[in-house]
Amino acid sequence: MNAEEAAELLAHCSGFDNRQPSVAAAVAWASALHDIPLDADTKSAVAAYYTTPPKDPDAKLWILPHHVRTLRSKIRSARLENFQYEPLPNETTAEYLARYRGQVQAIASGRIAAPTGRLALEGGPSREFMAELEARGWQGNRAVDEPEADVVDSVRRSGPLGVDCPACGAAIGKPCKTPGGTDKQPLGKPRQKPHSARLRAANGQAEQTPEDRAAQERRIREMSAQHLARLKAKAEDIPDAEIVDEEGAA
Repeated sequence: MNAEEAAELLAHCSGFDNRQPSVAAAVAWASALHDIPLDADTKSAVAAYYTTPPKDPDAKLWILPHHVRTLRSKIRSARLENFQYEPLPNETTAEYLARYRGQVQAIASGRIAAPTGRLALEGGPSREFMAELEARGWQGNRAVDEPEADVVDSVRRSGPLGVDCPACGAAIGKPCKTPGGTDKQPLGKPRQKPHSARLRAANGQAEQTPEDRAAQERRIREMSAQHLARLKAKAEDIPDAEIVDEEGAA
């Protein structure tokens, strides 16, 4: 597009937005659309722009060169939606490229009517073909047997989140929650680690009885008491600091 053609395009735009074309504007538009010809698709792009309402009802539509370029490309691409190249037998790569580009340009420009429908395969596979597939082990048309219940349950219950938590009642797939509130785990926030009871349930271990829990608490208290006793013994073994008389030493 040269400056004269750009001036004609701007005059066409002024019919929509009442702009005042100038020589400087024509030169600028020609520079921005130097590879776009002034044809029917270019003017249709302007009409398409002003046919679409703006997002803001109070805004004024004002077309720019990049709008023309984008909308013109969409108009031409729409004609190629159902295009499918039909090769010739024994054609070379150069012949294929030349014929393919020629068909694309002819249909995109509108010189040749665009295809109205997609090519589709008609009919189904023959009985002999299906028999050959089944003989080779294909079972595409056969019903799939449902997996057994224990197989489904084993898949569903993989990991600690695959079982309901006995401690907090969290459902399958939901993280455990703490009943209290701390800085690390505020009230209602999920725990970073599942409850021990949930881990045991996921691993198939039996839940602890009250006697087992009491014994575990006793072991923890005994271990804590032994640890405190060791710390106290170490503190008693530390000798008192020796006081040095600086005058006597002198």
